Amino acid sequence: MPELPEVEAARRAVEEHCVGKKITKAVIANDSKVIDGVSPSDFEASLLGKTIVSAHRKGKNMWLQLDSPPFPSFQFGMAGAVYIKGVAVTKYKRSAVKDTDEWPSKYSKLFIELDDGLELSFTDKRRFAKVRLLEDPASVPPISELGPDALLEPMTIDEFIKSLSKKKIAIKALLLDQSYIAGIGNWLADEVLYHARIHPLQVASSLTRESCETLHQCIKQVIEKAMEVGADSSQFPSNWIFHSREKKPGKAFVDGKKIDFISAGGRTTAYVPELQKLSGTQAAKASVKPRKQTPMRKKEENDEDDDDDDDDALDEPASEEEKNTKSAKSKKGQNPKGGGKKPPAKRRVEESDNDSDDNNNDNNDDDDDDDEDKDGDQKKAKRVTKNKQTKVEKTTKKKVEKSQKRKPMKKKVK
Repeated sequence: MPELPEVEAARRAVEEHCVGKKITKAVIANDSKVIDGVSPSDFEASLLGKTIVSAHRKGKNMWLQLDSPPFPSFQFGMAGAVYIKGVAVTKYKRSAVKDTDEWPSKYSKLFIELDDGLELSFTDKRRFAKVRLLEDPASVPPISELGPDALLEPMTIDEFIKSLSKKKIAIKALLLDQSYIAGIGNWLADEVLYHARIHPLQVASSLTRESCETLHQCIKQVIEKAMEVGADSSQFPSNWIFHSREKKPGKAFVDGKKIDFISAGGRTTAYVPELQKLSGTQAAKASVKPRKQTPMRKKEENDEDDDDDDDDALDEPASEEEKNTKSAKSKKGQNPKGGGKKPPAKRRVEESDNDSDDNNNDNNDDDDDDDEDKDGDQKKAKRVTKNKQTKVEKTTKKKVEKSQKRKPMKKKVK
């Protein structure tokens, strides 16, 4: 959003209220991210004194034809919008400019005043739009790279079916491809696929002739219906999926049927599983595809629960066996060869003197005198050296130093 209906509504408003009028004032924002390839001063100078001859659109792009080139063009991005002071132009949520805001808006990127006092502003709060000054906007990118316009240049049914038969990608991704067909964006693609009862991930070339014909018709009908209400989404039919696209999963419904959300064409996609099902070989693959089961050990470690009760019942015996195996391996790992996990060296140094040395499975009896402590520690140090356990050797040396500082302790009477 904005998509073909919103941009077309803006074009129609400009054509109705601005054509034939001269530009007497122009203010271009100093924003090189949006104002592309020309300085604000040069842009302003190119507009002053020019008359607006017509307004054009292709896909989600619009441009104004003046009485002489260059012409300003607008790529609407995610939040681009046209406002005409005193004129009701279609608004949408992301444009975020209210009637009560200052005029022109602080988000204005291009502002012009006409000779009859009418004022027009192109705004973009999110700064993904592009405003350019071009000699011939239709002959250069991005407009020159667009496919046929979905409203103005629709393919014939035969052309449409033939083109789809060659596309081995998901139909939703194809509809979003502006080089294939221009003007259809995320919400429009979801809407036409819902009405055509086609799954968004259905491969285009696998569609039946009947499905292709239905889709061709739905594209036309949805766009025309949106234009009948001036692209005012609040007036879209109540049975459109549009009204629930931004609701949370589990709370989105259309005509009483649940809406699910998946990723298709790199975009969040709303569809109705009950009505939009995969068909042909895709349906067969989906039905026989085995569910990927998590190995039991991983299931225990991650503590992942399966929602399928039957599968849980089947997993229980194996899970118990796995626990026993794991327990046996754990006990087996506790051997004099130091198979168990070693505690950090720093922690061993700081532990009380009656703690055991886990690496060698030897018990240090702190009731012995210093000589016995040193002998024991030296023997341990030799064994550690032989095993080339450098970290343990450092720890042992620290314990030797610690034992030397300790006062001699009396032996316990046995």
